[in-house]
Amino acid sequence: MDGIDQKIIAILRRNARASVSDLALELKISRSTVRSRMERLKSLGDILGYTVVLRGDVFEQPVRGIMMIEIEGKGTQRIVNHLNKMTEVSALHTTNGKWDLILELGTDTLSHFDDILRRIRLIDGISASETNLLLSTKRTNEARRNVMLD
Repeated sequence: MDGIDQKIIAILRRNARASVSDLALELKISRSTVRSRMERLKSLGDILGYTVVLRGDVFEQPVRGIMMIEIEGKGTQRIVNHLNKMTEVSALHTTNGKWDLILELGTDTLSHFDDILRRIRLIDGISASETNLLLSTKRTNEARRNVMLD
């Protein structure tokens, strides 16, 4: 992946709906070059898909946090399946070290956040957890707002 490919990806991260024409104008290269590079990036598996950012992703979850979870025994897949059904869990990461899973959580109120923490801690097989509230996000939310405003 060269510098032009990286610039294409950077623009698409800001606006996944950017047209080939818009990309070509911004990068000062031909549309056919942009199209062929995007097709190559997709065929190589560098670009797996495109996404949309919803208003709720930015504005409707004022209470957000990270929860680290330790799992006892071999129940990881069962617990992951259970957590994936919870709408408050926006992302779930497996990891190494002390914590087995890291969850990104979002709710509308502190009491709702407290309730989801309680529900998660009651899942059979979760032996320990630690949670941190996210006070502000310096990059992601700003990038999402820019996408919303474009």
